Amino acid sequence: MTRQEIQKRIEELGSKQQFIIAEMTRLGFWTQHGEPIPAELVAQDAALQKELSQLLDRQRRFQSRDAMLKEMRQARMAAAKQRRIETKQRREAARKARADAWQATLATDVPYLGEGTPAALANHTADPDRLRQVGLPQFESPLALARAMGLSLSELRFLAYNRAVSTVSHYKRFHLIKKSGGKRLISAPMPRLKKAQLWVLENILSKVQPTEQAHGFRAERSILTNAQPHVGKDVVINIDLKNFFPTVSYGRVKGLLAKLGYSEALATVLALLCTEPDTQALQVDGKTYYVGNGSRYLPQGAPTSPALTNLLAYRLDRRLNGLAQAFGYVYTRYADDLTFSASGSGAGKANQLIWAVEQIVQGEGFVVHPDKISVRRKGQQQRVTGIVVNQKASIDRATLRRFRALLHQIGQTGWEGKTWGNPAPEADIQQVVLGYAHFVQMVKPELGRSLVASIRALIQSRPDAALAQPVEPVPATVSSTATNSAPVARPVKEWWDVL
Repeated sequence: MTRQEIQKRIEELGSKQQFIIAEMTRLGFWTQHGEPIPAELVAQDAALQKELSQLLDRQRRFQSRDAMLKEMRQARMAAAKQRRIETKQRREAARKARADAWQATLATDVPYLGEGTPAALANHTADPDRLRQVGLPQFESPLALARAMGLSLSELRFLAYNRAVSTVSHYKRFHLIKKSGGKRLISAPMPRLKKAQLWVLENILSKVQPTEQAHGFRAERSILTNAQPHVGKDVVINIDLKNFFPTVSYGRVKGLLAKLGYSEALATVLALLCTEPDTQALQVDGKTYYVGNGSRYLPQGAPTSPALTNLLAYRLDRRLNGLAQAFGYVYTRYADDLTFSASGSGAGKANQLIWAVEQIVQGEGFVVHPDKISVRRKGQQQRVTGIVVNQKASIDRATLRRFRALLHQIGQTGWEGKTWGNPAPEADIQQVVLGYAHFVQMVKPELGRSLVASIRALIQSRPDAALAQPVEPVPATVSSTATNSAPVARPVKEWWDVL
């Protein structure tokens, strides 16, 4: 055996004497059949010596206070380190479990769409009976809604997410000049959002019928059908609602959809798809950010906005129609234009009617525009949504003369530099002119057909119309796409109490 092997063997046996006895036994110098007492005594002695050595070593260490404290500190530090390792492992495992659970949730649900949405998105209680009564499709979850819309759940989340700050805008915004000289903000949805909104319009909103008094944005209804009930009346009263679309907040849209039977979760998703806040474009380090400013409301330019306002004005129409009948008037509404007309004794109650209308409008969360109340009696030109209604539905003669003059100028010098009305910045002048001709055709079919034919001939002979380019808002640290109108009124009723 080598020296190292001998030393290792002594350590294993516990003492040198034990090693000697073991070797003597192995080599035959110590027989197993001899007296066992000496060997046992040697073994016991070795064990006792080993234990005594350990006790003496421990005694020496404990005799030194500093050494003892150091050992205790080291023991505590080692235990604390082990606990930290175990705690870190538990937390990492819990974090991973939460992350996995969150990813699993995102694959099947929409638990969060911005500040203030989690509680609403957690409520999946719907009213199936109400949905069947109204004739609306039912969806068990946002995932089912996304599939019905032809979207992935992540796409639906992207379109509906209420971001305070974003590098992406779902709308292209520009201003139109009003006849009064102010500016009207138009928010045109980008293609993906517009496609989703058109689906909501076709599959949900268009299935709910507004009141008979509503003529705007409905099939088989028009500005002509809105004007016809007021033909030949002694008095015609026109009242405009101020900031009609901005008055309709996200909460009112959500309340309408919940009232129709959808769960609060689905009502939240659909309301977010159909609303937007005022947005400020800012540039930071050459990158454009879109910062939301204020609460969400119906954008003027989204295909869902007119239908939503018709439904949200359901109770307004019912109350105003009842008021009109009580005063002997006929009532119709085209978007934000309210029209009342009467003959006989009712014509003398115009002031009382207007006062009562203002009270009802305010109670329903809308605002009457104080500068756009018109009372026209016989002997004055009476107009309803652009149509003259004194004796029959007709077009204003002065406007027709100006339109014919415009067509003559186009025939002489071409389309460039010509305008009509207050079109959008990107509007095609040819289509704008054709649109007015079709409007004339709706009221006066024979004259309208003649004008349409003349315009088409001009397009063939002078196809040089220049398209106006859209005027994009310039990002700046102080510019905002918010309208320059006064703050809009908010409804005094609960968000869900809309019908």
